[in-house]
Amino acid sequence: MKRLQYSEAFKHYVRLPLYLIPIFIVGDILLFAFDHARMGFIFTIMIVAYAVFIIALYVYNQKSIDQSLINFAVGYATVQKSILENLDVPYALTTLDGKLFWMNKAFCDTTGRDKTYSKSITSIIPQITKEKIAALELGEAITFPIQYEEMFYKVTIHAYEAEIMKDGDMIGFKEGENVVYAVMLYDETKEKTLEISYRQREMAAILVYVDNYEEIVDAVDAVKLSVVRAVIERKVYKYFQNKKALVRRTDRDKYVVVTDRKGLELMEADNFAILEQIKTTSVAKDVQPTLSIGIGISAEDYNQNLEYAKAAIDVALGRGGSQAVIKEGDEISYYGAYGKEKEKNTRVKARVKAQALRELMQTRDDIIIMGHSISDVDAFGAAIGIYCAANSLGKKAHIVLNDVTSSLRPIVETFSKEKGYPDDLFIDSPNALMIQDKNTLVVVVDTNRPSYTECPELISRSESIVVFDHHRNRKDTIENTLLSYIEPYASSTCEMVTEMFPYFSDKLELTTEEADALFAGILIDTNNFMTKTGVRTFEAAAYLRRNGAEVSRVRKLLREDMAAYKAKAEIVRHASVYNNMFAISVYSGENVESPTIVGAQAANELLNIVGIKASFVLTEYNNKIYVSARSIDEINVQQLMEELGGGGHLNVAGAQIKGKTTDEVKDMIIEVIDKFIDKENLR
Repeated sequence: MKRLQYSEAFKHYVRLPLYLIPIFIVGDILLFAFDHARMGFIFTIMIVAYAVFIIALYVYNQKSIDQSLINFAVGYATVQKSILENLDVPYALTTLDGKLFWMNKAFCDTTGRDKTYSKSITSIIPQITKEKIAALELGEAITFPIQYEEMFYKVTIHAYEAEIMKDGDMIGFKEGENVVYAVMLYDETKEKTLEISYRQREMAAILVYVDNYEEIVDAVDAVKLSVVRAVIERKVYKYFQNKKALVRRTDRDKYVVVTDRKGLELMEADNFAILEQIKTTSVAKDVQPTLSIGIGISAEDYNQNLEYAKAAIDVALGRGGSQAVIKEGDEISYYGAYGKEKEKNTRVKARVKAQALRELMQTRDDIIIMGHSISDVDAFGAAIGIYCAANSLGKKAHIVLNDVTSSLRPIVETFSKEKGYPDDLFIDSPNALMIQDKNTLVVVVDTNRPSYTECPELISRSESIVVFDHHRNRKDTIENTLLSYIEPYASSTCEMVTEMFPYFSDKLELTTEEADALFAGILIDTNNFMTKTGVRTFEAAAYLRRNGAEVSRVRKLLREDMAAYKAKAEIVRHASVYNNMFAISVYSGENVESPTIVGAQAANELLNIVGIKASFVLTEYNNKIYVSARSIDEINVQQLMEELGGGGHLNVAGAQIKGKTTDEVKDMIIEVIDKFIDKENLR
């Protein structure tokens, strides 16, 4: 039987009478030393008697002392156990693998189990996993919220070392014996219920715009217009009132809606069905009314919610309309059918933006133009177009160009000093930061995300920013711009810039090099006029042809070398087909100077294979995985790439992913494809 162990403090306290014996002996020796022999002899007899008495007392009472201590410990443990047993807080003890060996009455009542239940706690409460228990170091504790049945709890788990009796009752803690895990459930149902109730009553501001009201006006006569407008208004009012929302029309094509979060959740549940319902309104053969919806919620006050709603409606319109966008703090969510953006016949917007850009340029001394990193032909051509606009006003302009890819180099080399272009037309990021000051206008082309630009620091330091882009808006767009021209319907940024030229300045004239660069941008982004082309695309191309662009000359500039051609062929050859309609290929990025460009071209080539509805090429380059996604018409690759943090267009999109391998990104793409297939019932 293991002997009872005393604490050091208790040992010294009990042994105090023994400690006096050496002191008495020293005193006795001193008596003999000072010739008090008779007194010394008497004191010696007393010491011997004292020592015999004390030792006999210790021997006789040893068991009694041990028993008293044991009785105290048992009594203390009994009180402790009773307190735990009757504690209002559900309390249980588990082993390392989560197996229950003790629980108090409150825990039994909460879980509906009795004290004989000895299975894993995970079988009762799945949120308390074995992994969470095993991850605890001795003396540590973790806390996390759970929902059990209709109740909400805060779970706290502590790891202790303890000595356990065979019947499972804990009698005391002792280092080095065994490890137990104490699980406590703190009821937070009342607080959570109040929080949910408050959240459900949180007010949301909603702006509803009819996207193409002007086209509807032009398509029907005055009599039918009133009928169409009444039908649209009735559908809008009926939908939102059924969601317990307050609706008011503020203009002929605009509505303001106020609701709470509960009503908003009802709208989210049916994916904002009004977006599809409104399209069934009969207007004219080629005109279909659509709505854009912007929602603001979770702001500090109602005015801020309205500002959120305005920002959301701008995003919805910038993404082509016919969708709902929710801005909740910094988070932005998209809902509705992502249909193909409808090309607008009016050029009013191009004229307004051209005049606004001219006014901004006239008030600035320097203009810095930049596109996205690893600049492509569209970004470069658009930058050249903005340079031409600035040059027509006599303004000094620079284009930020850090790295020139092999596919872009032939076009860049045409803008040489011999052709009359300044030495500092192209500058790198450090020089751009040196030039930039408060009187500098920064123009960003072919991207609206600050992290994608050639020099993100230039964006953060600039107060005057203009953005021209044909990609859909996302939540991480460049903010606080003086002018933002984002048109997802456009085939390319070069098309948008070219459209502005007739309205910008009568003095604006293009050289053949400038016209070729813009034409090349349109040619590349439309895949030789096969994707995202409309009437305005061909009109922009015709304008450039009239200003000296030559197709054969551009074609020579865009030719690729043998290594790139072979790499593209290898990408196509090693492509795998998923679900009989998606082509996926992985490219290492080796042996070519511009692997991302080659990957994008290969994605286009994969669409020429029968049965392929969408293609994805993964290219590893500069510690990133670049994903080029392409489709013809049935698959919205832009929506798929947004799931990976990217974006683009209905048929042309991409993403850049850090910290992942190509295999991991491939699995992510397959997962996104599966979700899309289930949603669209394509199986």
